[in-house]
Amino acid sequence: MNQLLSEKSKILIVEDEETLAVGLEYNLSEEGYETIIAKNGKEALEIFENDRIDLIVLDIMLPFYDGFEITEIVRKKDPQIPILMLTAKTKNEDKLKGLELGVDDYLTKPFHLDELLLRIRGMLKRKTWYKKLTNNISIYKIGLSEINFQNLTCSRDGKDFQLTHSEIMILKYLIDKKGETVSRKELLENVWNISPEVETRTVDIFISRLRKHLEIDPTNPQYIKSVRGIGYIFNE
Repeated sequence: MNQLLSEKSKILIVEDEETLAVGLEYNLSEEGYETIIAKNGKEALEIFENDRIDLIVLDIMLPFYDGFEITEIVRKKDPQIPILMLTAKTKNEDKLKGLELGVDDYLTKPFHLDELLLRIRGMLKRKTWYKKLTNNISIYKIGLSEINFQNLTCSRDGKDFQLTHSEIMILKYLIDKKGETVSRKELLENVWNISPEVETRTVDIFISRLRKHLEIDPTNPQYIKSVRGIGYIFNE
């Protein structure tokens, strides 16, 4: 891995299960990351407000504020910080709720350490990659919508909608590949930097949310169209 990247990256671990929190702290430190632990939602928000954090590993079930509430509060102040949610729940509605609130990725407990490290490396790479990509683009118009790649907003009909980091990176990738069919596998590998075997349903969730912001009729998309059995294509 890129040792320079890890040395500069500070990870907030929000986990009330002490054994797991200490284990994560040890293994992430061994990888070269700087780590800090919050044992509850209140402590996590205090650290977020007063410290420089590059990535958050966030449990759902927490005292004071749960992971969903923390995500919502964090996203209002920082739409770009990567959030990896840890959950013992396997219900699709819980995953969907997290993604809708702005979680970038999730792992279901119990998980393999190698998988966690892979996800974290991918999320930090995306953060760096996104900054480089947006150096030459700030505003992009799609139909009646105006996308601001700097503050991650979409404006349409006088209203502003906050986009998540993952949503806007998918959009940027599709714009760069305009007129080309992009598979779910390609998006998982190049936007998420994870194996396409993980869960392609995640891609569909983000595409659906983008359509709600960009399309006049999301059920009959004009800009982000499905290519049956393959993926998506962006046209203007």
